Amino acid sequence: MHNTNFYPFTKVVDDDSDFLMGCFSFAERNSFGIGSPYLVEVKNCVDVVKNNAATIVRDVAIKQINKATLELNSSSQIIHPYNIFVEEGAILENCILNASEGPIYIAKNCKIMDGAILRGPIFINEGSIVKMGATIYGGTSIGKNCVVGGEIKNSIINNFSNKAHHGYLGDSIIGKWCNLGAGSSTSNVKNNGSDVMLQLANAELNAGNKFGLLMGDYSRSAINTSFNTGTVVGTCCNIFTEGLTPKYIPNFSWGCKGERYELPKAFTDIENWKIMKGETLSKEERELLKNLYPN
Repeated sequence: MHNTNFYPFTKVVDDDSDFLMGCFSFAERNSFGIGSPYLVEVKNCVDVVKNNAATIVRDVAIKQINKATLELNSSSQIIHPYNIFVEEGAILENCILNASEGPIYIAKNCKIMDGAILRGPIFINEGSIVKMGATIYGGTSIGKNCVVGGEIKNSIINNFSNKAHHGYLGDSIIGKWCNLGAGSSTSNVKNNGSDVMLQLANAELNAGNKFGLLMGDYSRSAINTSFNTGTVVGTCCNIFTEGLTPKYIPNFSWGCKGERYELPKAFTDIENWKIMKGETLSKEERELLKNLYPN
């Protein structure tokens, strides 16, 4: 399904989409078959964010079947341990896990560093790192091989993306291969308390009174970027600006003043980021980005 309600994500509910909601990608959900209780009905990105906490709770019921829960290190403070699920290879030391309001599921080979505080419902996919002193609230799903830190609440961070430093991310979706520079923060509530309007590619969407950021795949922000309430960032943007960002930043933006990110440089920069995580830019990805590039 390709429509403006899921902008800036080009493949959301397609059969092969690795877009994350709850504990599963849409590809995984579709593989369960018609009639599965783990299929979800969402009309837009706002639905994804608003239903993510409940979806995590429901998904953990299937995720924890046949999964051994490791004995947690005694150095960590565990609240409601029966609601915490940790796969083999995960490392947790000197952290606080509170599952009194929902489950916490930590997949294999994750690392939860000292001083991190997690309050469920939370899902963290394999190979991800939660840095020291991070504060993660319920409704948060973190994809594979991500690095997260600072304060995160009710947000989805897709595979291979980083929000590694201090700063606030709330009621938001971050695409694949994104990076939020140190100190970057989102506003998720307007000062006057009115509804947040999201500017999509060719439409406006009312997100209710609380929404943060939509950031398309391969986009990055400079240090200390301040994202306006309900900001929508397209695919493959390099964001730097003074003061608050504009509320709509089109695909392939270089900065926030209308300059275009040239495609050869975009490919080079994405490849550099991929190398840091042991990956390369595929032919299929290059073709997808070429097709999205504005004429």
